Amino acid sequence: MSAICRAFHLTPIWIACRADVGLLDIGAEPISLGRRDSLGALDRPSLKQFSRISQWPDLGILKPRLIHAHFGNGGALAHLAIPLMVTPHGGDATKDKHYQKRLDPIIFARRGAALQQEAVLVICSSEHIRNMLISRGFPATKLKVIGYGTEPQIDSDTVPPTERHYLLSAGRFVEKKGIGYLLQAMRVLESEGVSVDLVSIGDGPMAEILKRESSGRRNARFLGWLPQQELRRATRGALAVCVPGGAARARHPKGLPNTVFEAMAAATVPVIGSNHGGIGKAVEHDRTGLLVPAAHPPAIAVQRLLHNPSLRHWMGLLPAHVAASEHFNADTTSCFLEDALLTVSHSQAA
Repeated sequence: MSAICRAFHLTPIWIACRADVGLLDIGAEPISLGRRDSLGALDRPSLKQFSRISQWPDLGILKPRLIHAHFGNGGALAHLAIPLMVTPHGGDATKDKHYQKRLDPIIFARRGAALQQEAVLVICSSEHIRNMLISRGFPATKLKVIGYGTEPQIDSDTVPPTERHYLLSAGRFVEKKGIGYLLQAMRVLESEGVSVDLVSIGDGPMAEILKRESSGRRNARFLGWLPQQELRRATRGALAVCVPGGAARARHPKGLPNTVFEAMAAATVPVIGSNHGGIGKAVEHDRTGLLVPAAHPPAIAVQRLLHNPSLRHWMGLLPAHVAASEHFNADTTSCFLEDALLTVSHSQAA
């Protein structure tokens, strides 16, 4: 897959309940769903659970050619008379609870079967997600794989060396991310006299539990969420980016976290990841990173990098960066996505 450089033909209109950090940076002016005053706090749950809101924006004025909904819930909410394309993300394909009968099912579970029929195209971030959706009953003919993208580049500014090596973990603190296994690895390494730290960036439901587990330990630090530029800087200075994966009892392997290909694109640092799910498909063992068994502390892999400094540099700068440029290039994936949008639009108009 080579990079494609061209002008884009579609103009996106962003519609959501809230604007996350970074949306304004790309020049987007989102249309907000729900009231902007204090009553908006009532509109959002009503929309997410029942697809009802006090006042819908007049989409007819915009004359949209199609709706591209992100996440399963977004697709379930966007059941309009306009052609619908959906991009599920991770748990939409892998979490069993989204497909089980419950007394209080989320709207995705209630409208899942209808969504499979209404969506004219479903974008999958990897073959792993595509296979999972097929097993959930999605028609294979509607599924198209277009991976996530990033902007591979070698940053010109240098990162000052730190006194101690550190491993980097970034993302939501939930069980499937496997951060607990990183803490176990830190205990193993410390018991063997290995001098290395763990730096965790992010937050989530397990944050307090993990902090208590690491209480009193010098080699584990929790920094919370950081701006993208600071995250990239922390990535470039790390010994490795660790994505160990979820618990052994998990029946659904995880997909491919953004952290993996962003680390590969940084051109300085290898990935240590679990050998299951999307991670095992993206990282080539002993070439673009190191793979370890799922639900195992990656202490041995860390020691390999510490004992062989040139291995870290070679993996990050050469194979990993090349792989990110070829397979996760943002320009390329954006072009593929626009082509898919145009194909859907033209076929529905015909």
